[in-house]
Amino acid sequence: MGAKNILKRYLLNATFHGAKFIVDEQYHVLERIFWGCCILGSWYGAALLIESSFDAYHTSAISFVVETSYKDWKTQFPAIVVCEAKNMDRVQLVAEQLWGAEHDFTLEEVLSEMAYFRGESYHAVHECGDEENDVNCFMGNFSYYANLVRSSCEETLDNCYWNNKKFECCKYFHRIDTELGICYALNSVQSRRGPMLNMISDKYSGPGTLKIDVFSEAFVYTFGAEDVPNLVTPKSDVLQIDHFLHYKRKILIKNIENDLNTRDVSISQRNCRFRDENILDVHRYYSYSACSVQCRKREQLRICNCTSHLMPGTPTSKHCDMNGLVCLNEHYEELSVVIAKWSYGRKGVVCDCLPSCTEVDISVVHDNREMLYDYDKTFSTVEISLAALPSERYKRNVVRGKLDLVVSVGGSGGLFVGASLLTFIELLYYFTLRPCGGGDDDDDDEEKPININDID
Repeated sequence: MGAKNILKRYLLNATFHGAKFIVDEQYHVLERIFWGCCILGSWYGAALLIESSFDAYHTSAISFVVETSYKDWKTQFPAIVVCEAKNMDRVQLVAEQLWGAEHDFTLEEVLSEMAYFRGESYHAVHECGDEENDVNCFMGNFSYYANLVRSSCEETLDNCYWNNKKFECCKYFHRIDTELGICYALNSVQSRRGPMLNMISDKYSGPGTLKIDVFSEAFVYTFGAEDVPNLVTPKSDVLQIDHFLHYKRKILIKNIENDLNTRDVSISQRNCRFRDENILDVHRYYSYSACSVQCRKREQLRICNCTSHLMPGTPTSKHCDMNGLVCLNEHYEELSVVIAKWSYGRKGVVCDCLPSCTEVDISVVHDNREMLYDYDKTFSTVEISLAALPSERYKRNVVRGKLDLVVSVGGSGGLFVGASLLTFIELLYYFTLRPCGGGDDDDDDEEKPININDID
């Protein structure tokens, strides 16, 4: 059977609306032209609607709403991370172990910069970065010396209370390696695994309060469970702790709840990543802050061919020696600021990171500091509490999922051209399997004459 006859047979029997009127010769030419124009217009309209459906599916699949049905919510207390900021007693002790009691005290500043590295190292570069180095300067393996100085959890934290109930600090504050060095985290998924403290606040328990004693100068971070301390953490998330002070901070939390179908939507559509959709090697779980650390690691490797000795997830072979440290110091301004990819002309690390799908909005309601007059105890007390139980939270809903796309496309095809899934199977059948059947010939479409001898 010729291709022309196959096409004609298909159009005569097709379930597409109006197709048979084009090829059926019993209709006038003007009628056939009219139906041809109608069919073209219908296909064009269907194409526009289908294109609009695909565009909406890719660009407007997610909607944000604010929920206020708060009476039965259970609110997880945010992650609390304590990072030692300075401890000159430890620095002096380690310096005496390394160089003896009669050592150059400038080396203590070098050791302190190595242990509490924040992107630049003035004393290390000027004392050990030229050809006339002190023989006692260490030229590499800086992470080893940093770990000698940093205090253990037991030396950093004590007297921990949750809602006035004491708990063992270092049983629940777990070590976490960050680009600021070793820290200790409560409620963080990024820390080393260990038991988790039940810190749920609801209408029965009321707003929760955490109270801890910190025995060194430190930074205390308050943020979501997947976030990590880094060089560009907003100041609003950090308490800078000094000795002999009682810090009180009251916060409010707004969580993000996700529709169960959110994971079925692509990352580009929802414009966020879940914590287990990790593409990073610096931390186990994804977050915006972890992604910014990854960007800085990438730039350090590109510019200096090495990374900071405190950079997590990096083998020691990639850590900078003294020459690399000089390079990091020279490019401090470029490496200490994160900028968007469209921020042309500014110095900084270009980082195009997506937010976390489960990030927490934490706002500080009130901060207060009071003196502790017991000078025999060289510690500070930090008290962080919820000002009130949350009355609002964000909800990410899927408004256009895959099923919605199928329904929209199917509805457009059915409305304009009368198409269904079987219609397209029929199309495939007529041009593949049907011609191979051998049951048709070129005269099938013509009426066969009646032989008079066959009439009884």
